[in-house]
Amino acid sequence: MKLHHRILGEGTPLYILHGLFGYSDNWQTLGRKFAEDYQVVFVDQRNHGHSPHDDEFNYQAMAADLLELMNDLGHEKIYLLGHSMGGKTSMEFVKNNAHRIEKLIVADIGLKGYQSHHDVIIEGLESIDLNVIKSRGAADKQLANYVENIGVRQFLLKNLYWVEKGQLGWRMNIPAIVKNMENILGAIDLESCDVPTLFIRGELSNYILEEDYDSLEEVFSDVEIETVNNAGHWVHAEAPREFYSLVRGFL
Repeated sequence: MKLHHRILGEGTPLYILHGLFGYSDNWQTLGRKFAEDYQVVFVDQRNHGHSPHDDEFNYQAMAADLLELMNDLGHEKIYLLGHSMGGKTSMEFVKNNAHRIEKLIVADIGLKGYQSHHDVIIEGLESIDLNVIKSRGAADKQLANYVENIGVRQFLLKNLYWVEKGQLGWRMNIPAIVKNMENILGAIDLESCDVPTLFIRGELSNYILEEDYDSLEEVFSDVEIETVNNAGHWVHAEAPREFYSLVRGFL
């Protein structure tokens, strides 16, 4: 699949993969900062952002998409940064393409599988009938019945766009996401990795726990695990200075 992407800056390529329900625009601020030193490639993964929609939605397919993009752009070796779902895509990618990755940064996600915890968000998104709701304000009001946190609602509603005058649409492929949620929450079967890897976890997030460290260190032979205090799962957005500093120091 030909993924939508944007390139900013010059130097060694640094690819950034967003998380579930997100897209590359979520990384604009940090990406511009990274572009002072690297050639940043902002990627929309399949079924997200401006990239094509497809019923097939799993990490094998997303890793293949990434390889196709790298080959199309002529990038033989890159730095790779992935958050949440993007982190799992990155770890799936190194299974067969470790020689193409100079260094790997995984933001607040582990190799393990996770229990479903997006049910309320999905229910809220599916409750928004875009044949009836004709404004972002009305969509926000409807979603607020399910998602109390205004920051999370704003994040989700960034996916709305005007298909034409008076008709909103979703950039993300909600039916494919719902159908394949088990794939997205599943574990990555990675036996070993010698790519230098940095895991960055939010102190307030439960995606990477201290009890997970041993299992990560068994797989990743050259690994650092850093915790950002007072930050949750969206660690890059909640603590951008600390996140930037950790990534820049690692690279």
